[in-house]
Amino acid sequence: MAILPLWAWQGASARQAGVVDSARDAAKMAAMSNRKDRIERALNLAFPGAVVSVADDSASHAGHAGAAPGGQTHYSVTIVAEAFAGQGRLARSRAVHALLGEEFSAGLHALALTLRTPAEAARDG
Repeated sequence: MAILPLWAWQGASARQAGVVDSARDAAKMAAMSNRKDRIERALNLAFPGAVVSVADDSASHAGHAGAAPGGQTHYSVTIVAEAFAGQGRLARSRAVHALLGEEFSAGLHALALTLRTPAEAARDG
């Protein structure tokens, strides 16, 4: 049974957990102006071999709470990863939220998460 890394559900950031290998990698991530790219990179580093899909849904939330004029506030994220095996929905969600904690601090407002194992994805379509 695969389990999520301890850092992911204890609230450590990717940098604190060592998922970002160096200060240079962290600087590269911070320099990316597109939040979608930063989210995808962080998730791919944290869940190697996973299928990761990130969509910016900000335009459909314009005028709603948490929406910013420039967008990049609301995202749909789908991850299919063996690392989720044996984990409940709450643990999976906490892991992703903890991983993206710095993005939430910098203006990310909401994530719509679909987090499955490969077996669940095959079964559910």
